[in-house]
Amino acid sequence: MGKTIDSEDRLRDELLVVRCQLGEPAAFDELVRNWSGPLLRHVQRVAGHDIAEDVAQEVWLRALRGIMRLRDGVKLRAWLFGVAHHVLMDRLRVRYGERDVLDEEADAPDPEALASFETRLQLLETQLGSLPVVERETLTLFYLEDLSLLQIAEVQAVPVGTVKSRLFRARGMLRQSMSEGMHNEE
Repeated sequence: MGKTIDSEDRLRDELLVVRCQLGEPAAFDELVRNWSGPLLRHVQRVAGHDIAEDVAQEVWLRALRGIMRLRDGVKLRAWLFGVAHHVLMDRLRVRYGERDVLDEEADAPDPEALASFETRLQLLETQLGSLPVVERETLTLFYLEDLSLLQIAEVQAVPVGTVKSRLFRARGMLRQSMSEGMHNEE
């Protein structure tokens, strides 16, 4: 799971935004250093490894162009994941227009190896990847990126109640998918 964000991290992010907005060259480099790992992992979980690098590059281009419009540096985390959300949705609209990507199936783990922790993690990642994009993104932002319900609502541009519903639905879908995956391998 991701780390919990404390007030010191928020202050650091806020100062980093101000430095970027003042045009300090090293500030954007620091921003990329601090956030490229979490953003890339998020993109990989939501869209898959095949397009993650391209999407991450586009996220950083949009962030560079848009950082001047960010009025509250404390919201940097949610803003960056919001930029990633918009890039992902744009990319996925194009992909859906070309072919149906939700029907792609991942290889199931070996039945003998299900007892191992690594194989269960692999199954979890596979099952997470099989969820619809909205549910996958909601779970990833909440559990793996430690965004609050309010921050996720800002990222996805929906009410908090919708985020709660998506989270509830996604948990159920993942639980059922994991259960079926475990039983299919027995």
